[in-house]
Amino acid sequence: MHKSLPMRRGQQAGVALFISLVLLLILTIIGVSAVQTTSLEVRMTRNEHDNLLAFQAAESALRDAEVQLEAIPTVAAFNDTNGLYQIPDLGLDDVWENAAVWTGGNSVQAPNAIDGTSAQARYIIEYLGAVVREENAHQQGDPYAEGGIDRIEMFRITARGVGGTANSTVFLQTTYGRIMI
Repeated sequence: MHKSLPMRRGQQAGVALFISLVLLLILTIIGVSAVQTTSLEVRMTRNEHDNLLAFQAAESALRDAEVQLEAIPTVAAFNDTNGLYQIPDLGLDDVWENAAVWTGGNSVQAPNAIDGTSAQARYIIEYLGAVVREENAHQQGDPYAEGGIDRIEMFRITARGVGGTANSTVFLQTTYGRIMI
């Protein structure tokens, strides 16, 4: 029969230390990875919150612009000042694409503020032109009158909302039509 010799005590202590260090390294890597993942998720959540604030501010500004537009009696007010513009000629840049439009008196500051935003939302209204349809004349008054027309003035409203930081900006646009005298 063959007998095995017992290991010496010094050899066993070295193996246990090595295994302990490897396990400690693995646990450290897992911990660092968890912290990095959590940090990334917190930043993503903060950015999403800023983006939602900016969206809410821009949407609120659109509604404020619609209220202002309903109070404007004639298209003569659209003289490229105070946030009221004529549509640019074909081939020229749109008004809302110019960064200078969003400062000072070039755009209108929305009266309804959204808590938590870093800047007040702003908007501009552009007059696009009239849509005339004769086949809908009965909606404009006496359906038996000759030559009645359905004339709707069309506008583009562009709103710019800013979130919790200046880096989070949202632009929203809507087309709005109404009957004007």
